[in-house]
Parts: sequence; C-alpha cells; structure tokens
Amino acid sequence: MKKTSLLLGLCSLLLLSFIGGCGKKEQSDAGYPAVAVHMGQAVKKDIPVAIPAVGSVEAYRSVTVIPQVTGQIMDINFREGQDVKKGDILFTIDPATYREELRKAQAMLVKDQAQLDNYNAEAERYDFLMKKGAVAKSEYEKFKTNAAVQQAILNNSKAAVEDASLKLSYCSIRAPLDGRAGAFQVNKGAVVSANSTALVSLNQMSPVYVKFSVPEKLLPEIKKYNAVSPLIVKAGVAGLKEASRQGRLEFIDNTVDPDTGVIKLKALFANADRFLWPGQFVNVGLWLRVQEAATVVPAAAVQLAQESKYVFIVRADKTVHRQVVEVDRIYGNEAVINAGVQAGDIVVTDGHFKLKEGFKVVEAELSKGKKTD
Repeated sequence: MKKTSLLLGLCSLLLLSFIGGCGKKEQSDAGYPAVAVHMGQAVKKDIPVAIPAVGSVEAYRSVTVIPQVTGQIMDINFREGQDVKKGDILFTIDPATYREELRKAQAMLVKDQAQLDNYNAEAERYDFLMKKGAVAKSEYEKFKTNAAVQQAILNNSKAAVEDASLKLSYCSIRAPLDGRAGAFQVNKGAVVSANSTALVSLNQMSPVYVKFSVPEKLLPEIKKYNAVSPLIVKAGVAGLKEASRQGRLEFIDNTVDPDTGVIKLKALFANADRFLWPGQFVNVGLWLRVQEAATVVPAAAVQLAQESKYVFIVRADKTVHRQVVEVDRIYGNEAVINAGVQAGDIVVTDGHFKLKEGFKVVEAELSKGKKTD
C-alpha cells in the first residue's frame, strides 16, 4: 500500500513538472524581446536601365617624347608630374655641334651664290658676243650649262642650310601637346640618340577616355538606343560610392572579339577636375534608358534563399513577415523589385540572421559615425 501511494505521488510530481515546463516555454516564446535591426523603405522612383562593366581610364592623347638629334642633355626645364603646355621647352640638347654645321652650310651657300652670279654674268656676256658673231654658239652654251649646274648646287646648299637650321632647332625639345609629364627617363648630362631614346611621356588628361567591354548579345540594344542620342556613361571608383562622373559613349568597335565574345566601347569624359586618372580601373554603368516609377528597396534588404530571394517586411505591429520577391536588377546600392513589395513598405536592411517569421523588431541605434541610406 505504501509503495502504491509512493508511486502515485511520484507520478503526480512528474506530471506537474511537465505541465509547468510547458507553461514556461509558452511564456518565454510570448515574451521574446524585440530584435534590434536597421530598416529602410521601399519607394517609387525613376531609375536607369544600365549595363554594368569594369573599365579603365585612357589618356585622350599620349606621347612619348623622343629626340630628333643626337647629343648631350644640357638642361631639363620642367618637373616630373608637371602640367606643360604645347610648345614649352622640355629638354635642351648641347647645340654647339649643330650651330657649327649651320655656319658651314651658310658659308657654302654664300660661295655657291657667288659662283652662280659669275656664271650668269659670263653667260650674258657670251650671249651678247654670240649675237655679234664674235664667239661660237658652243662657247655660250658652255657658260649657260655651267650656270644651270651651279643653280642646282646652290639649291642643294640652301637645303643644307635649312637642314642644319632644323637640326639646331631640334636641340630645344618642345612639348607636342598640353598634358601632364611623367617621370624622367634620362637625367641631365646623358647622351641621347636621335629617334630612339625615350625622354618622358606626356598624357593629355582632360578630356579622357574610359574603355570597357560588354557581351555581344547586348550590342543590338546599345545600337538601338545610341542611334537616338549618344548614351550616357557613368564611371565611379571602388570605395567612393557617391563619387562618379558622367560622360558619353564615343566609340563602338567595328568587330566583336571572336575569342571572348565581347565588344569594346569607349566613353569620353571632360575630366576637368582630374577625378579620373589614366590607367585607373573604374566601375562603369552604360545607361540605355530610364525606367519610370520603379519600385526600389535598399539592396541590403534582399536576402538569398535556396530557390528564391526574400525580404523581411515590418508590419504595423512591428512584427516581421518573410516575403518572397522578384528582383529585376541591382543598380548601385538599390534593388529594383518587380513583385513582392509595394512602395511605402518598411523592410529590414541589417540584422536578418536574428529574425524569424513573426518576430518583433525595433530600430537599432546607429553606431557612432555610421550612416545609412
């Protein structure tokens, strides 16, 4: 009897313990604290339909300065990285040798001119004598021929003077365009060779080109919209989300690369502030058209599941609903939504991993110095 009473009492205690535990679990679920998250709002706005690409900046014009005469560098008249103007003297080659060549050529020209004057005078005199019958015609023809030959020699001497003058002028090496100088490739005192030694490179940096490539399947659409008006191209630098510059499509290559299936494009940017730098890699957006009144949410709100994409929508009672969405495309830090979200909906942009369907949420306080869109 005692054993039976003891057994019944133990079962009662276990049953009460189980019931009490269930009650506590229900209480803990009902009293789960609100999750701190960051939120954003779905809005209607005009947003470009753009083709993203990675491009590189190319100088509008780029020139490697090479001497046209051989000699020793006497002076360098600019600093590395300096902006120079067309016609500025960059380098000076020792002109002594070419100055002497010019003097010799000028002296030979004077001699040849005097000889020609003498032959012309003799030809005139013999012409007069021949007409009087005092000399044979052959004598006259000889001096006339001498004068013609001397005229050719004189012309050659004039060309030698011009050539020597040109070489002397080449001792002052001038900038062929407005641009920014690179690093010196020779130092003062170095001996350089005509048409072979590179001295410095110059890049025209305003305007500049941005070259990039897109898949060939996009070419018909690009040609279609570009035929209406030159397409807008945006270029930005990685890490500077708000900093971008606008240019226009300037060049579509005349062939598709058969190995890669892409076509090369170039856009022209004014680049007055030198924001874009030759050789720099940039993120490119080629605008085809503008989609009006598109529904967009912050791109951070969109999460990826195995078979779909979803967002957490915050209801009026501050509970969340996991909503499957159809994403048309990502543009910058925004996602264009075709279905699943309406303008005005509040969506979670940070803190998704802590959420489940029906959880309560509260706006998280911003960390010091942190900004949100």
